Amino acid sequence: MYTTEILAEFALAIGPEDISVSMKEAAKRCILDLLGAAWAGHGSESATALHRMVQKNFGPGKSAIWFTGIQMTASAAALANAASASALDLDDGHRGAAGHPGASIIPAVFAVAQEVGASDGEILTAIIVGYEIACRVGAARDFSRLPTLSTGRWCAYGAAAATARLRRLPAQVLAQALAIAGSQVPDLAASGYSRVMGNHVKEGIPWATLLGIVAVDLAQEGFTGPLDILDHPDYFNPDQIMAMPPGARAIENIYFKPYSSCRWSHAAIDALVSIIKENDLAAKDIGRVTVETFERALRLNNYSDPSTLESAQYSIPFCLGVAAVKGPATLLPLTDSSLHDADIVNFAGRVTLTRDAGLNDLFPRQTPARVKVETTAGTIEKTVTDPRGDPANPMTRAELEAKFRCLTHPFLTADQQRQIVASVMAGKFLRRNAAGAATPLAQHETDPFGPVIGGFIGFSP
Repeated sequence: MYTTEILAEFALAIGPEDISVSMKEAAKRCILDLLGAAWAGHGSESATALHRMVQKNFGPGKSAIWFTGIQMTASAAALANAASASALDLDDGHRGAAGHPGASIIPAVFAVAQEVGASDGEILTAIIVGYEIACRVGAARDFSRLPTLSTGRWCAYGAAAATARLRRLPAQVLAQALAIAGSQVPDLAASGYSRVMGNHVKEGIPWATLLGIVAVDLAQEGFTGPLDILDHPDYFNPDQIMAMPPGARAIENIYFKPYSSCRWSHAAIDALVSIIKENDLAAKDIGRVTVETFERALRLNNYSDPSTLESAQYSIPFCLGVAAVKGPATLLPLTDSSLHDADIVNFAGRVTLTRDAGLNDLFPRQTPARVKVETTAGTIEKTVTDPRGDPANPMTRAELEAKFRCLTHPFLTADQQRQIVASVMAGKFLRRNAAGAATPLAQHETDPFGPVIGGFIGFSP
C-alpha cells in the first residue's frame, strides 16, 4: 500500500476510544485561540482583499464567512476564514511540522460542518484528525533540503482528511484526495528566496485550505492523483509518517502565540522582556542588543524600519523594539500604528543578530534565542529555549482566555466574550434547528451574536 492509502485508512478509522478527554480539551483551546486570531485579523488588508475576491468568484452555499452573515460554498468560506485567521501571525503552531495547522484545519472543518450538518462531536474529531494528518506530513520532510518551511505546502493534507471524515467518505476517495492536494498545493518558492516578506501571500495557508477541500471534491468525481507522492525519501520520510501509535497526538503538542509575529522571534522577545522586568530597565537604559539564535531565523527580513505590517511580523529587531519601547502588550496584536515609530526604529537599529551553533542544533525541535543587553551597569544575558506558549512552557487556559478577550474587546462586550468562551469550552459550536441540522446564526435575527459571528459559534436556546 502507498502511504497515502495508509494515512487515509488511519484518518477514517480513528474512533471515540482513540480520542481522550485531554485531546478534546486541546481541540477546544485551539478553537478558542483561532477564533480570537480570526476576529482580530478579519479587518486586515489581506483578509479584506481576499473576502472581496471570494464574493466575486465563488457561489452561494451553506457555509458562513465569519463575522459577515454571508454564506458561500464550503471551499470559499474556508478560504476566506483562513485568511482572517492567519493575517496577524497569531495562529497556533506545531513545532515538529514547523508551521501553523490551526489556521487551515479549523476553518475547513467549520465550513464543511455547516455543509453537512455535522454534530459538535464530529467537529471536534475532524479537527483532531486534521491536525494529526497535516502535522505528520509536515514533520516528515527533510527541513535541511527545503528552501521554505511554509505551512501552505502541507496543511492541505489535513484539510482534506478532515473534509473526508465529515463527509463520511471511503478510504480510497481520501487517498486520492491526499494525492491531489499534495500535488496541487502552492509551491511558495519565493518564500525561500524573496526578501520582500512584507506581502500578503505569507505562508499560503488560505489557498492551500481551499485546495484541501477541492481535492476531496475532485476525488469524489473520480479525479485521481499520484498515490505515491509521500513515498519518495528525497521529499518525505514515509517511515516517520507511518509510525502511528494509537490515537492522534498532534493536537496535544500545539503551541500558542502571545505575540503577533513570526514564532522564530518569540524566544528573543521573551528574553528581552524578562531582562527589562527583572532589572527595572527602560528602553533608554539599553545600548546594544545582541541576539544569538538559529540560522533559519536570520533568513527573516529583520528590517529595522519595516514598511508593512507583514514585514514587521518577520522582523526580530523591530519586534524587540516594540516590546522595549511600548511594552509586550503592544504585540497583541501588532498594528500599523507601530510602523515607523522613531523610538522603535532607533531601538531596532541597535539590535544585532548572530548564529549560535549550539542553539542552531536545537532547531526545529525548539526555536531558541540568547539575548545580551548592554547597559551602563554591564551586560545582562538571558537564554530562552522554549518561548511562552510552547508545550514545554505552556500558556494556561486563563492566559488563552485573556488573549481571546484582548483580541476581541474592540468587537464584543464582556458578557458576549464570556458566553463565547463558555460555549467553546462546553463543546457547543453550531446552532441547530428542531430537526438537528446546523444553521448559521445569521439566520436568527433574535440572536444578538448572529450578525457578528456569522455561524461560527452557536448557543443553545
